[in-house]
Amino acid sequence: MDQSPTNKVHLEKAQNFMRQYRDPESRELKKLSANQFMDVWSHYDRDGNGYIEGSELDGFLKEFVSSANATDISPESLTDEMLVELKSCFMEAYDDNQDGKIDIRELAQLLPMEENFLLLFRFDNPLESSVEFMKIWREYDSDNSGYIEADELKNFLRDLLKEAKKINDVSEDKLIEYTDTMLRVFDANKDGRLQLSEMAKLLPVKENFLCRQVFKGAAKLTKEDIEKVFSLYDRDNNGSIENEELRGFLKDLLELVKKDYDAQDLIEFEETILRGVGYDKDGKISRKELTMILLALAKLPPDDDQ
Repeated sequence: MDQSPTNKVHLEKAQNFMRQYRDPESRELKKLSANQFMDVWSHYDRDGNGYIEGSELDGFLKEFVSSANATDISPESLTDEMLVELKSCFMEAYDDNQDGKIDIRELAQLLPMEENFLLLFRFDNPLESSVEFMKIWREYDSDNSGYIEADELKNFLRDLLKEAKKINDVSEDKLIEYTDTMLRVFDANKDGRLQLSEMAKLLPVKENFLCRQVFKGAAKLTKEDIEKVFSLYDRDNNGSIENEELRGFLKDLLELVKKDYDAQDLIEFEETILRGVGYDKDGKISRKELTMILLALAKLPPDDDQ
């Protein structure tokens, strides 16, 4: 006989989801497999928006703490005052980007996981810039579809494990499990593949330099600022920004105005931006053209969505 919705709610309140992942003797958290980690994430990210926040975060913290007790105490026994203090300490330690919520990578730093699966999150080794990101994108989008499909993602994860000299520890079945889990984690629109903005969350860059206040009209743009940006993207020092350098620069620009974007958005954005600066269609951006783009960017109001 099926349980009524009301009974299900009461049952969930009575159970502590995190308790099953603690050793019954030591109360320490066990190492989670890829599937177990995904189960934890899905359980607490109830609205599926890619963050554990608000009441979801309160529920996770209460169960995380109370599950460490040998006796089965209710998460509700944690007072509001204790929760406020706990949340403050917890977020200071794990909320890396200080946005007041926990994303999938931050949870990966908190929960113990299988070593090889943990490697795939790469939070200790972010890319230097979006130029490197676009080079990796071109390499693994082998069919030039504008997406990283499951097989391409599996090849990428296999190479990551090879680079870490861990590939011999991972069977083909395990690699497929990792690929499936990474898709479930980062495929926000659930179309079974990763678009540019989704892959960017899996492969983060140290900093989008263009997010700095100086490029948002908050301060005067100096010659040194222009030079810093130019050298950041002109990786081969040939005096122009081209190919993956150009696409990396445009990706960073696009991120300022659009949260979710794909390869087609990047192509259309390139045409719009470069047409606006009288781009001469030689496939390159000079210092002068970069200066025009950055000056135009600095004049946009902070809340401009265009």
